[in-house]
Amino acid sequence: MSASASSPRILFMGTPEFAVPSLEALVRAGLAPSSVVTAPDRKRGRGQQMSPAPVKEAALAHGITDILTPEDVKDPAFARDVAERRPDIMVVVAFRILPEAVFSAARLGAFNLHGSLLPAYRGAAPINRAIMAGESETGVTTFFLRQQVDTGNVIQKRSMPIGENETAGEVHDRMMVMGAEVVVETVHRILAGSAQAEPQDDALASPAPKIFRDDCRIDWSRPADQVHNLIRGVSPVPGAFTNYGGKQLKVYRSLRAAWTGAPSAPGTILATEPELVVATGEGALALQEVQMEGRQRMSAKDFVHGHRPMPGVRLGED
Repeated sequence: MSASASSPRILFMGTPEFAVPSLEALVRAGLAPSSVVTAPDRKRGRGQQMSPAPVKEAALAHGITDILTPEDVKDPAFARDVAERRPDIMVVVAFRILPEAVFSAARLGAFNLHGSLLPAYRGAAPINRAIMAGESETGVTTFFLRQQVDTGNVIQKRSMPIGENETAGEVHDRMMVMGAEVVVETVHRILAGSAQAEPQDDALASPAPKIFRDDCRIDWSRPADQVHNLIRGVSPVPGAFTNYGGKQLKVYRSLRAAWTGAPSAPGTILATEPELVVATGEGALALQEVQMEGRQRMSAKDFVHGHRPMPGVRLGED
């Protein structure tokens, strides 16, 4: 028995904004999911009002009403709920780690869209980690799920460049659109029986662990390129940070600076006009966009006008 090309039973799993273009691309391609799995409604925003996840909002907007919102994907009841829907294909985009009892329910296979060129950057933060490492290229990969995270056989890859000053947020926004195209192509290949999945070479694998607060602290003793890559790699969230005047100062954008003056200790403000230039362990950076603790994001120029930092002051000191 094969799935009808016009009405395959597709079960889509995803939660954040990154997954929405994939869901909508499936709808546009005539492959609208029959069921959607996403996170439960949560308190969101400044008012902490109960709000649905972006994927749930998108699903309802497209008339998809069979929506599951499990609290625990390991609950056997959830596996039964999935199996009862008899999915032909399971599409997973930015969702939780699934037990085999869940993803094995897909008759033709369950696949995930991952934000790297696997086996590089396996893990929770592939976009961030690639930029933090100074990569000039990344991409997306679709692969069949298996029990070990991000290790399944690869169905399709597509690469994209990373600009030398591009932030994680900017790469994310481009990647989610490109990824949606690859999701649709992957579903078509599976339905046509032409998905030639290739094993990953584990010897080439690299990790992309979750980003924690300590990962975002700027170490000004590092070379300018490394500090620059950290700043853009965690921008806009969670944001790289340092200290200024006893308060946290987040830095969202920077540029390499051609400083020809006398060398100074790392973190020292070298100039405030025409740019806010800071010394690093090797070279200097011009900060472009910052945010003082308790304030709004602002240009470095506005920060200089409002806070009057003086050359010679060191960032990063408590």
